[in-house]
Amino acid sequence: MLLTQTIPVLDLRDFHTDDRRQTFISQLGRALEDIGFFAIAHHSVDAELIQAAYEATQAFFTLPESAKRQYEDLTLHGQRGFTAFGREHAKDHPVPDLKEFWHVGRSLPPDYPLAAHYPANLSPIEVPQFATVMNQLYAQLDACAAELLKACALYLGEPETLLSDMMRDSDTILRVIHYPPIAPDVHPASLRAAAHEDINLITLLCEATDKGLELLQRDGTWRSIRALPGQIIVDSGDMLQQLTNGLLKSTTHRVVNPADSRDRRFSMPFFAHPRPEVDLTPLPNCIAKTGKQAFPSITAGAYLQQRLREIGLAE
Repeated sequence: MLLTQTIPVLDLRDFHTDDRRQTFISQLGRALEDIGFFAIAHHSVDAELIQAAYEATQAFFTLPESAKRQYEDLTLHGQRGFTAFGREHAKDHPVPDLKEFWHVGRSLPPDYPLAAHYPANLSPIEVPQFATVMNQLYAQLDACAAELLKACALYLGEPETLLSDMMRDSDTILRVIHYPPIAPDVHPASLRAAAHEDINLITLLCEATDKGLELLQRDGTWRSIRALPGQIIVDSGDMLQQLTNGLLKSTTHRVVNPADSRDRRFSMPFFAHPRPEVDLTPLPNCIAKTGKQAFPSITAGAYLQQRLREIGLAE
């Protein structure tokens, strides 16, 4: 049986086609206003590269725990390298998520002005192809995110590059996640990823290896989102919601536990962040559309540090 997606599906080729461009912009904007999620097809991210990244991911996470722990540096607050199982929890959720992950950041030349401000990427020597594959995937997802942010800016009635310029050379993060089989002694409230909203501008989620992702609908029920070949799932984060004064939604979502506790799951979300100095004060254009200013003035750097503390990755 052919599975269909449960959220709007857009074709990125339409954004570059004159007679479909405005339709694409409208569809993207309405999806982010209504449910905060859509799927993108023909996104120019290489399918074989995604597969190679998942193979490298599996190779790393099947290493012994002692080997993985060599790449965990707690002083980095989870922003590079390995973060052990049970370290992160959702905001206001009392128990940790059932996952472990690895963070890949932007690679900049040593003489680049921002290079000294971002931690260096780590690389597991046990998986020689890991760094090359992840850096290539990062670059392709970065380019795709910039295109989507251009369409988003146009929907808001802003200059096309307003949002994409905010993430240029930013410390955007590619998170490589392993959800292992569910142990019999886990806390009853534990989920693979408890209900949360993303921190950043937008998130691009490469085809996860199994189902489990759900979004919270306005009526309080959960809608399952399918992991379909050729589609990247996109959602708007808290920073975009703040910048648009709530016009575009940062939707609560979660990853539920599988019916078969022996199943494992891998996923690769790409969290597109603005540079730390970017002002997230709601845009006047969006305030005019939504009423009085509903969110305070804050920089992206201060916002991120606040949220890292709330989810247990920073003191």
